[in-house]
Amino acid sequence: MKSGFLSLFVLIAFSATFFLFNGCKPEKKADIVLRNGIIYTVDADRSHAEAIAINGNIITGVFKNDEDAEKHIGRNTRVVDLKGSFVTPGMIDAHVHFNRAGALINDANLMTVSDEDGLREEINRVISILDDGEWITEGLWGAYEQWALGDAGKDRHDGPDFWRPHRNMIDDITTKNPVFICRFDYKEWLANKVALKSANLYDNPVEGMELDKDGIPTGIIFRGTEAFEKLRNAVEPKSHERLMDENRAALKALREAGIVEVHDIATAEQTKRFIELDKNNELTARVWLRPDLSRGEELKEKDITMGLHPETKEDCNILRYGALKGYIDGIMGTHGALFFEPYDDQPDNYGHWRRHTSDCPEFSERNMEKMYNLIMKGLEAGFVPNIHAIGDRGVAEMLDLYERLKNEGVDLTGFRVIHAQVIRPEDFPRFNDLNVIAEVNPYHLSDDMRWMEERIGYERCKGAYAFRSLLDNGAVLSFGSDWPGTSAAQYHVHPKYTIYAAVARKTVTGEPKGGWFPEEKITVEEAIEAYTINNAYATFEDDIRGSIEAGKLADITVFNRNLLEIPHDEILEVEVVMTIVDGEIVFEK
Repeated sequence: MKSGFLSLFVLIAFSATFFLFNGCKPEKKADIVLRNGIIYTVDADRSHAEAIAINGNIITGVFKNDEDAEKHIGRNTRVVDLKGSFVTPGMIDAHVHFNRAGALINDANLMTVSDEDGLREEINRVISILDDGEWITEGLWGAYEQWALGDAGKDRHDGPDFWRPHRNMIDDITTKNPVFICRFDYKEWLANKVALKSANLYDNPVEGMELDKDGIPTGIIFRGTEAFEKLRNAVEPKSHERLMDENRAALKALREAGIVEVHDIATAEQTKRFIELDKNNELTARVWLRPDLSRGEELKEKDITMGLHPETKEDCNILRYGALKGYIDGIMGTHGALFFEPYDDQPDNYGHWRRHTSDCPEFSERNMEKMYNLIMKGLEAGFVPNIHAIGDRGVAEMLDLYERLKNEGVDLTGFRVIHAQVIRPEDFPRFNDLNVIAEVNPYHLSDDMRWMEERIGYERCKGAYAFRSLLDNGAVLSFGSDWPGTSAAQYHVHPKYTIYAAVARKTVTGEPKGGWFPEEKITVEEAIEAYTINNAYATFEDDIRGSIEAGKLADITVFNRNLLEIPHDEILEVEVVMTIVDGEIVFEK
């Protein structure tokens, strides 16, 4: 027995010595193995696989055959049978307004409402969420009154006036919550009885209030009046906890939609909430913060630059500063985008210069010089610019300015034109020539086509949301949802809406049959790339994420159907069944 024991001891010692001197270690088993899937890796070869191994937050193996993953499975490995589900790199949304999204989830969303039943239903929903005494605000009623949601522009519903609500429609259900909600154009607001009394207006009407024949307030308040100012001053700000709950609601929506990261148009206050969520381990999506372009000098003084956590100022790939967001023009929904020629339905309107270029109502060198100076201050602080430009003139002027910077020796890697909605033929090649990213929002076309041709005509619409022309001219496309939308339109965060719009070019109801300007359709593969590896490239991180490869961060989205094989008209039926962020399963259906 002693001899046998000694022999065993010698064998173990020899084995240990062999491993030590030959640099070998027993292989560590995976924490998670995903198997039996249809995996589109979006690697350089655009290869496919069946299984993935994850250790910690890193992908440690990608296997073409399911059996090859067996050696990575240990006693403590969580093995997920994907049962043929379709797997992509984690979907990255390059354009959200995070704090606004949470507000539309937990506060009033009246965009599709233009009747009493819809109003009461939505206000009842919000009351069930809020505590007594909390205000219900905004709402944006009537955004789809003229054209229904999903309309392709053929069924305009003209009428003498917009629908106008009355406080009597909701007074009986809002006895404990003041209400001050607005029409989508912000020109008219509705206050309930509780709100009117809070502002001491119910028994003391002032200028700007609509009264009935008996002199009783109907609740309608007109913007820019004494009554409006009194009510606005009476509104109590949302509590910190209410704002945090809105953030949590938005994060829930993101993980259920398979979104692993957002590029957020972040305010300073929202950034503080992100820091709190991060500390509480509640941040279930990566966040690339995009502060306003005007903050470059301030951030430099605070020793903050791209890639740094907003509190610790350390390198971070979960919550960190990104580019600076600027604006050159307005939006199509309010006739504010800048064009070389006027709007067809408003012959005196060319759009307007916005914020960073608003020194002059008409174009002059001062407009763009102001933008140039702000960009230069941002570059000195280590931030690249991402600039909103929608109309053909807005896009052209922005490309001109980027060209000036390139001629001055500036490397334009990571510079973006945000939206790039309407582009002149001569400007398509300039994105590639300048190495500028086109950050686009495909779902806009599904919503905007209801009024696009009426506003800018058929010829200019040929350059609208022209993703095929951009790709064919060598541009890098970056996809974002613009969630939750503008005051005139509601956008969806689920990537199926964006992918569907890009490849089918239809409304959510399937119109028009062949697609709107179908020559501008792109493939599903190209759409997935714009949502994954391209968006990682846009944050200078395509070397560590954006594709499913060994050594990259484990960000993964799993869909219930194969997006590469199903008919385009079925894309809107697809659902996310799992979301993995930084190696952690944050959503599982």
